[in-house]
Amino acid sequence: MTVQFRYLDEAVASTLSSAAIDAATAAGASLASCRVEAIRNQVVVLRDGDLETSSDNVEFGLGVRVVVNGALGFAATVAKTADDARAVAIQAVNVARSVARAQRQIMELAPEPSHGTIRWASPYEIDPTTVPLSEKVDLLGSWSRQLLASPHVQHVTAYVLAVTEEKHYADSAGTIAFQQRVRVNPEVEAIAVDDAGFESMSTTAPPVGRGWEYLHGTGWDFASELAQLPDWLAEKKAAPSVEAGRYDCVIDPTNLWLTIHESIGHATELDRALGYEAAYAGTSFATPDKRGTLKYGSSIMNVTGDRTAVHGLASVAIDDEGVESQSFPLIENGILTGYQLDRATAMVAGYDRSNGCAFADSPLHVPLQRMANVSLAPAPGNGPSTEELISDVERGLYIVGDKSWSIDMQRYNFQFTGQRFFKIENGKLAGQVKDVAYQATTTDFWGSLEKVGGEQTYLLAGAFNCGKAQPGQVAAVSHGCPSVLVSNVNILNTRSEAGR
Repeated sequence: MTVQFRYLDEAVASTLSSAAIDAATAAGASLASCRVEAIRNQVVVLRDGDLETSSDNVEFGLGVRVVVNGALGFAATVAKTADDARAVAIQAVNVARSVARAQRQIMELAPEPSHGTIRWASPYEIDPTTVPLSEKVDLLGSWSRQLLASPHVQHVTAYVLAVTEEKHYADSAGTIAFQQRVRVNPEVEAIAVDDAGFESMSTTAPPVGRGWEYLHGTGWDFASELAQLPDWLAEKKAAPSVEAGRYDCVIDPTNLWLTIHESIGHATELDRALGYEAAYAGTSFATPDKRGTLKYGSSIMNVTGDRTAVHGLASVAIDDEGVESQSFPLIENGILTGYQLDRATAMVAGYDRSNGCAFADSPLHVPLQRMANVSLAPAPGNGPSTEELISDVERGLYIVGDKSWSIDMQRYNFQFTGQRFFKIENGKLAGQVKDVAYQATTTDFWGSLEKVGGEQTYLLAGAFNCGKAQPGQVAAVSHGCPSVLVSNVNILNTRSEAGR
């Protein structure tokens, strides 16, 4: 797709990065990189069909990272002149020199060749940040009124988040990249209230690297989901509470993506596995000494990290360290075989090269090792449909949509809920139950993976708000997966658990 920057002047960005890199190398940096970015963020929220919140802002900045005497330095500014760029580059060099005096060992980055000049944009039809506020309010309002017309729905919250991220990256190795990422996240929540209490249910449409066309049916059938939501909600409100115990579970990708994110995505970030990163979400049980031997799951489990996936929220051409985007194995036939890397952790762990997982959520923030699109592969060939997976279950649950979650600081013990839980009896759906959570350890859960669905069940889901680091940064990331059958899962009754 053609790169058409709307918020970042390419000529200005090129001038600033050249000035910064030249100043940094002249001041003694052995490696220098510069990011000049403009990021437009929009939020629109309606409550019961009326506009409640609207925000629209563009963040501009320039960040310079250098290596001097085996130490990293970083500095940033919101100024826009070449002199300011040179000044902030010198500041980054001085920071590195200060760090060098204090650090115990030399910092080395895994090598990466020059990739020349690259222009890349995520695929979309309509940039969602260019759509007028009135059009956004009209669409969300019509969805809200449709749901409120049902006697089963008393309140509706509808929102859409839209981001256009425009980035100019350049480094002293010769890589120059112009990249534009567009993403959108719509959600509608319906709430039923009566004297007996309340229940809620949200749409399961995932956030995606698409444009405004997504909300009009490109990539998701919003009309069908919204039409069914009131009846699903009414059924959930009247549903019996689940009987705690062991069940075979067919898990829809609208729910499973979050389990992948928490129990695999974070656990295979190498900085966590090395113990370098413990803030915000802990370290990892999947330590480097277990690579090649840890039985993460059953033999049908194959997971990749991928920064190239079409419409992936974490997809790029070049990461924030100048590394080319790649797809790479993390788990093969159930065995842990790889990690997500940036250039520093790759060097520490003895890899020849980073696999391109560095990202900063702002030009004013230093790049971190961040999650790729981490995805579970579907069954090869003509794999089973979701209905066929359900037909194989005598007594179980079919789980749809994500909701709350909890996982320990080593990504090992977890608990997840969902939007809808359907009983399975003798291979057929038998109505909803509620107050459900599934609980396991990571290796027990994935070790009980009995079947994965075919390509027709595969969905790329994900989140806008993956948090990491101190101070905290936020990144958008996708997770693809098929429907799956997991046997003998421990099911809790959350209502009875809450009373303990």
